[in-house]
Amino acid sequence: MSQQTLAARLRGARSGARGGDRRRASSGRPPWMERPHWYGQGAKAAALVVLTVIVLYPFVLAIGTSLAGREELNANGGYVLLPKHPTLEAYRVILSGGVVTQAALVSIFITLIGTALSLACTVMIAYGTSRPGTVLGKPILLLVLGTFLFAPGIIPTYLAVQQFKMLDTYAALILPVLLNAFNIVVVRSFFQSIPEELYDAARIDGAGEVTVLFRIVLPLSKAVLAVVGLFYAVGYWNSFFNAVLYLNDSSKFPIQVILRSYVLNGQSINAQAMGVHAIPPATSLQMAVLIIAIVPIFCVYPFLQKFFVKGVLTGAIKG
Repeated sequence: MSQQTLAARLRGARSGARGGDRRRASSGRPPWMERPHWYGQGAKAAALVVLTVIVLYPFVLAIGTSLAGREELNANGGYVLLPKHPTLEAYRVILSGGVVTQAALVSIFITLIGTALSLACTVMIAYGTSRPGTVLGKPILLLVLGTFLFAPGIIPTYLAVQQFKMLDTYAALILPVLLNAFNIVVVRSFFQSIPEELYDAARIDGAGEVTVLFRIVLPLSKAVLAVVGLFYAVGYWNSFFNAVLYLNDSSKFPIQVILRSYVLNGQSINAQAMGVHAIPPATSLQMAVLIIAIVPIFCVYPFLQKFFVKGVLTGAIKG
């Protein structure tokens, strides 16, 4: 290769590099932040559509099956995605019998009371351990962190519930799971991230610790409290194992236990509860109870979603 040809190629390479630098300088963004190509955006959109269909398909199938009649279920092998003649007969049967309605009210009661008590205790422990100079603050914090490593087993927990005479009571579904160490750590980290100047200004104005907590800290903590409250509410609403373990009275069963009963013995249970023989198919009854069990959380979550990322990130980092 001649020297003239090599020099020409070097000049071309330099001019191309300078042109690329000018294009990047004109856009004002580094190369990794440039707008992706159309095929990259198309692949992302296709992947998003596929994942959305995979997630929504079981939910739509459950709704369609709960609204389908016996003929459509028999013709389609027991499950219907989009019923041609939807009917609310399955919902009418399970709600008029009283069993599902009673269980739903029990779950709502446990969720509301349990979430309120859990949030109150979490805030008090997190605020107390986040402030310097709190009496027994460090031992309490170490006790909370110790639960990460040494979780109580089923038998010790059952013996404690029995010792405090909470068997077959709603307290057995709330008190053993009243606090969660992870939620306490998140809320405590959020309280520590609040500027110290706000605490000092409140104390200069004569505010006590209770006033500081309710007038300054809690109004600034709506995001993290919404997230932690959602965690507690979902846990109480989905409570199943504790109810089976601690409750003997079927009238106190939450909706998740009734859902299990319907899934395993849907038609026979309804026949006994309703006192009738002509009832909708067992599959429709099972899917109807399933929808009733997931709809409350499904309706509440969108209103708290905007706080989710903000609350978790703000409570997990400091500064």
